[in-house]
Amino acid sequence: MKTRTERLTGLSRELIALRIANELEDGTYVNLGIGIPTLVSNWIAGRDIVLQSEIGMLNTGPLASPDEVDQDCINASCQPVTELPGCCYFSDCESFAMIRGGYMDVAVLGAFQVSEQGDLAGWSNPERGFPEEIGNIGGSMDLAVGARKVIVAMMHITPEGDCKIVRKCTYPVTAVGVVKLIVTDLAVIEVTPGGLVLKEVAPGLTPKEIQSVTKPQLIISPDLTEMQL
Repeated sequence: MKTRTERLTGLSRELIALRIANELEDGTYVNLGIGIPTLVSNWIAGRDIVLQSEIGMLNTGPLASPDEVDQDCINASCQPVTELPGCCYFSDCESFAMIRGGYMDVAVLGAFQVSEQGDLAGWSNPERGFPEEIGNIGGSMDLAVGARKVIVAMMHITPEGDCKIVRKCTYPVTAVGVVKLIVTDLAVIEVTPGGLVLKEVAPGLTPKEIQSVTKPQLIISPDLTEMQL
């Protein structure tokens, strides 16, 4: 395990979001969760991708600049966002009917932990203590089981140097076996029935270094490349 001072250098949060944006196919409906996922909205300009905000907004655009702020147009992180042509609004009831009804092609969610089976722990971190220990599951449980594909966007390790990709989640689980792809600052990892497949590594890093900060044994893809941005 690397110590904090020996921490591997990888992509910024913005470039994690860019890598995920490149993963999204045109014609898809996508929900972006709290944290790094919200940054994906800055990388889809001009593409046929419809973003849905669970507060009741469809076809949201990039994060708003200071002179574009409208307090009624916000994303899951309560950040002001812009409207794209055709943007529309609806109630929470209708929003969750979309989410629970399987209309989201992709949900991009943050996580505290992801297990080698694709279990997602993303709503409570008991180690942070009160009040954070209570957690806030919000709509993540609905998105995790309602979307056709779940992509996790997160830093590979905690600020304390602990692994976030683990054999078994020790934090409260949001949903079991739902994660299909993990994109971190260090790597792109696919969750498969046979195990976690290391598909891409951040520039300058090696599979051995990624394994040193990942609890489960990784399967090295024969097509391993640097992260495609």
